[in-house]
Amino acid sequence: MRTRLNVYFPPTLAKQVDELAIRRRISRSAIVEAAVASYLSPDGADRMEAAFARRLDRLSRQVQRLERNTGLTTEALTLFVRFWLSVTPPLPEEDQAAAQVKGRKRYEGFVETLGRRFASGKSLIDEIPRDVWPKSPPPE
Repeated sequence: MRTRLNVYFPPTLAKQVDELAIRRRISRSAIVEAAVASYLSPDGADRMEAAFARRLDRLSRQVQRLERNTGLTTEALTLFVRFWLSVTPPLPEEDQAAAQVKGRKRYEGFVETLGRRFASGKSLIDEIPRDVWPKSPPPE
């Protein structure tokens, strides 16, 4: 035995129910009944919580990778700059103009190479084995 209920929907929601009923070839009552049952189901909240937990776990892993990659990038840049500054002697005044021209050409080549490498999908981060980066601090 079924009990009749009269409900009122906004026109846009009623249209969506109608379209779904046509697509699925089921009655509008069956759609509304399934929606209400799902809403009232005690495990509905558990399913939603589990879905949020999975998404949060995925986001946490992505943030951890971003932190790792950013840390590695910063460290590599710092080491390079420190090395370059310590081994590169200052140029005499008369050689600086020629060095700037050469530097611009070398920089353009660097940017071009970087663009090709980036377009190919290769990266330094991928070349460094994951086991080089410690997963947790060593025990004291």
